Amino acid sequence: MNKLIILKLDMSYGGIRDEIHPVVLKDDTSCVLVDCGYVGSLGAIEEALLQNDILPDQITHIILTHQDHDHIGAAAAYRRKYPKVQLLASAEEAPYIAGTYKSLRLEQAEQLQKVLPDEMQEFGKEFCNLLKSVEPVLIDQLLLDGEKLSFCGGCKVLLTPGHTPGHISLYLPEMNTIIAGDAIALEDGKPVIANPQFALDIDKANESMKRLLNHPAKQIICYHGGIFTK
Repeated sequence: MNKLIILKLDMSYGGIRDEIHPVVLKDDTSCVLVDCGYVGSLGAIEEALLQNDILPDQITHIILTHQDHDHIGAAAAYRRKYPKVQLLASAEEAPYIAGTYKSLRLEQAEQLQKVLPDEMQEFGKEFCNLLKSVEPVLIDQLLLDGEKLSFCGGCKVLLTPGHTPGHISLYLPEMNTIIAGDAIALEDGKPVIANPQFALDIDKANESMKRLLNHPAKQIICYHGGIFTK
């Protein structure tokens, strides 16, 4: 039986609380985790899986929607503890996740650090250090826009750039659901651009959000915000 399970993890950084929603896709042959939390969150992810009757070593694949620290932070630790797990990401994002290229979010943060007011300097330094602490991890399979994966009766890769250049979302026709990653966030139940001031290409981010909102899928799962029903 195909199942879609939405996890809920309470995270915090610098006194800011963040509720995130990784997703598990479970069928007869695979158990796929979509995004895997902040640096140091492996234990919290394992606990969330166990609360949903999933053993952490049952996870066969991890799909990473993009390179940001709150989505890939525990990926290397997961791979180290459960070495059979296969990691998937878009061809555009993979070199950043693997550490071949410097994180675009770190580049952005370092540039912003130069113009932050004095009262924000310490926070900015801590954030840069957090980004530097993300452990790189190699990607086993590169994903392309429109590619169809076998998980849960079929899972289509949707390229949704803007937040980062190679950000992807996933469409599951059988479940009439899109997993949006950070292509959309929810604020007071309403879809918005996730942290628009930090989108690496705000025009593309707007186009990607419109693409998902105009998609026939009836349900969108947002990493920040949870479920949006059209």
